[in-house]
Amino acid sequence: MTALTLSTAAAPGLRADAIVIGVAKGAEGPVVAPGAEAVDKAYDGKLAGVLETLGAAGAEGEVTKLPAPAGFKAPLVVAVGLGAEPEKDSGFDAEALRKAAGVAARALTGTKKAAFALPLADAADAGAVAEGVLLGAYSFDAYKAGAAANSKGAKAKNGKAPLAEAALLGGKPRDREYKAALERATAVVEELNRARDLINMPPNDLDPEAFAAVAQTAAKEHGIKVQVLDEKALVKGGYGGILGVGAGSAAGPRLVKLSYTSSKAKKHLAFVGKGITYDSGGISLKPAGHNETMKCDMSGAAAVFAAVVAAARLGLEVNVTGWLALAENMPSGSATRPGDVLRMYSGKTVEVLNTDAEGRLVLADALWAASEEKPDAIVDVATLTGAMMLALGSRTFGVMANDDAFRSAVHEAAEEVGEPAWPMPLPEHLRKGMDSPTADIANMGERMGGGLVAGLFLREFVGEGITWAHLDIAGPAYNDGGPFGYTPKGGTGTAVRTLVRLAELTAAGDLG
Repeated sequence: MTALTLSTAAAPGLRADAIVIGVAKGAEGPVVAPGAEAVDKAYDGKLAGVLETLGAAGAEGEVTKLPAPAGFKAPLVVAVGLGAEPEKDSGFDAEALRKAAGVAARALTGTKKAAFALPLADAADAGAVAEGVLLGAYSFDAYKAGAAANSKGAKAKNGKAPLAEAALLGGKPRDREYKAALERATAVVEELNRARDLINMPPNDLDPEAFAAVAQTAAKEHGIKVQVLDEKALVKGGYGGILGVGAGSAAGPRLVKLSYTSSKAKKHLAFVGKGITYDSGGISLKPAGHNETMKCDMSGAAAVFAAVVAAARLGLEVNVTGWLALAENMPSGSATRPGDVLRMYSGKTVEVLNTDAEGRLVLADALWAASEEKPDAIVDVATLTGAMMLALGSRTFGVMANDDAFRSAVHEAAEEVGEPAWPMPLPEHLRKGMDSPTADIANMGERMGGGLVAGLFLREFVGEGITWAHLDIAGPAYNDGGPFGYTPKGGTGTAVRTLVRLAELTAAGDLG
């Protein structure tokens, strides 16, 4: 991952391959953002005009490269758009800084060192720029020729290595708050990028057993207690939902419990993640064209795993338990059939009307297991429904909850860290559609409002009196289009930062 440093050096004398500056979209053309004063001065105060001549407007995502002025040790200036110029006496918001830094980091792929002269009003700004750089510089090339060279920072046969080093100009190397901001950014994004790696791994290398092994290794490294229930233990415990989904695969299911505890904790959060390492749809087979990216159906479990490890690395004063419900959903002679009835861990029975509505089945068992510990709140994360993508598109996840105040708090936390989310209802009239003549409940209900129906199903398996929220990340979990901002093509790591922020707020006593 890109090495980060804080620097008080002046841009002209810094040895680097490029100087990154910010440009805002002003009322009368591009405006050079704070942090780039020395660069602008070297252009005789005419940098904005030069950029405008080159077609720059300061729009978000825009990159303009130009030769550095005489006297600079760096040969290149990279101007990146920050979006609209903020009102007087107000700075750029954190997400604008993240996106600009991420765009610049992507544009500097193959570069050894870049100096970022973006606006840094305080340590929080430094943290935002650091996050953007680390998120934007991500690449997944483990399966490409030349990957070994890439891992050493050298040019690979099929491409270029990510930006190797980033110096944040205007940072304060000896300031405790600035150093803490960089340490936090590094810990959170390293784990988020680990989640991206897992999501991008092909399913022949990441089945439930392999995922559980990754979790065990990380847990040992960071002092996290881990428990893995294999098939035998799942049968003994009566986890009918997880077993039913995994029944058709040669790769057996797993339930992984990760427990981070703090001696100073006053609250306990439980995170539950859907971990379908490959989803064929089972007997209710997905149509052609819908299978190719189904390795990403474990994105919820990847997010939960990353968030628990990040909480441990940050030493947060809150107990966090992560539950990874892992299975591979495949069709075979042993697979669960439409019409089968599963007895869940909670004791309830579920009539399976569609085997492609499998995520709610593994989550139901994990939610009940999490509820037995009586945490202060449970948050589940899942690539659960195509209906949520139809409702909110590919960049926004839905938030449902059994408590309106908690739903609002989760939504606000997500927006604060730059993960677009939207609060969704749980209409009671949709529950009736899941009535079954055979079992306690069916795993399908009305087609319209399918994302909300899934949320209502999950609510049935949350312990009485426990505050709960459900994040349906089906849209933003995997980007099958081109990269944008700090978001790469492929796995995105969506929800990791939201979960970490919820843990931080809980530790500080600011969340319920």
